[in-house]
Amino acid sequence: MPAARGGPPATMRGPLARYRGIPCTPRAAPPRADGLKSRVGERSLAVTSTARSAKACPPFRSLSDLAEAASAATRGALLEFVESGAGAEWTRRANLAAFDAWSLVPRVLRNVREVDLTTRLLGTPVHAPFFASPTAYQGAVHPAGERATARALGRAGILGVYSTLSSRSLEEIASAAPAAPRWFQLYLQPDLTASEELLRRAERAGYSAAVVTVDAPVLGPRDLQSRGGFALDRPVPVGNGPGIRSPARELVPREKGYALEGGAEYSWDDFERLVKGTDLPLVLKGVLSPEDAREAVRRGAKGLLVSNHGGRQLDRALPSLDALPDVVEAIGSRAEVYLDGGVRRAPDILIARALGARAAGLGRPILWALAVGGERGVERLARLLSSELATSLLLLGRRSIAEVDRTAVRENRWRNPPPPHATGRTVGD
Repeated sequence: MPAARGGPPATMRGPLARYRGIPCTPRAAPPRADGLKSRVGERSLAVTSTARSAKACPPFRSLSDLAEAASAATRGALLEFVESGAGAEWTRRANLAAFDAWSLVPRVLRNVREVDLTTRLLGTPVHAPFFASPTAYQGAVHPAGERATARALGRAGILGVYSTLSSRSLEEIASAAPAAPRWFQLYLQPDLTASEELLRRAERAGYSAAVVTVDAPVLGPRDLQSRGGFALDRPVPVGNGPGIRSPARELVPREKGYALEGGAEYSWDDFERLVKGTDLPLVLKGVLSPEDAREAVRRGAKGLLVSNHGGRQLDRALPSLDALPDVVEAIGSRAEVYLDGGVRRAPDILIARALGARAAGLGRPILWALAVGGERGVERLARLLSSELATSLLLLGRRSIAEVDRTAVRENRWRNPPPPHATGRTVGD
């Protein structure tokens, strides 16, 4: 069977052996700081910071090779943690399929010779309208973790959003690339004062905005992750301190029903308190309904990230792209709107932009690139995607990303349904 959209071919070709005629030799992965065995580099083209020579091969040649390289570089429980969605994974697959409902409408003979990808995200200047969505425990994927991601994205001029559950502290991430554009992602803590302290730390460390995730009071059931054996209740180093809490793993049974214990249980009033207690503009992540979008803006949100957590929370939740137009219409120009979920290539970014998103976020592809090539892999992903975006923009007949509007897309008369769930699916589907 052919691979699903965004995934590797049915027949695995293995890692690339040559690039531009220069032989490439896979290099061993550096030892992990936490003593756990790293699979990075076992069958990939992982390149350490000491191996940046002219003869070093790229960790992957093209964006199409990335998912295949990641499946070779990362296996077992860690791979299933990265790839897993909630329940039967309908929403995870639907995020990808939603983009198939739209086509780009190119214009011709418009004398476009140069294109401009630059934009600003809540005042932060970036080189292109995409960003790294927050992902936890990057140190489990590569020893350099978020520090490598920050350095790579900084050189490419791309925004990185770094998780409360990062393997490195938010201060370490900032010091790794002081000039890089960066936002902090906040998982609400059981004690509201702890959430406020994290925001103060982000302010002091020079983050320019904070993304507050509100769709994870408890983790969604992730069958693939459970089958693989990666458990969040085992010790996983969290750089922001031993007191940092992740979302509750499950509800606790009671005599009548179930209860949330040990997690963060907050209201709109609590969010408004966070808004008033920080100088950082706050972006609300996990918004899918127009009603929530309007309330978020009324309570002081400066941005909304339309997201279903990569299909990892509520299965059968609305695909992010399907929710985007209604959210944009609900708030107009009162706040900036972003999207993540199912974004893999430049045309996806253009479709999201045309439907009202100021920028689109990538989650799993960042982890794939980090696993395959560390810092060098993430930078290559950012530069390949920027190059593809520039080419696509020119072929679309637009001179700048600001010219991409609703006239650039058309809804298809047909739509592919999400592919059926298969226990043997590959990375990227």
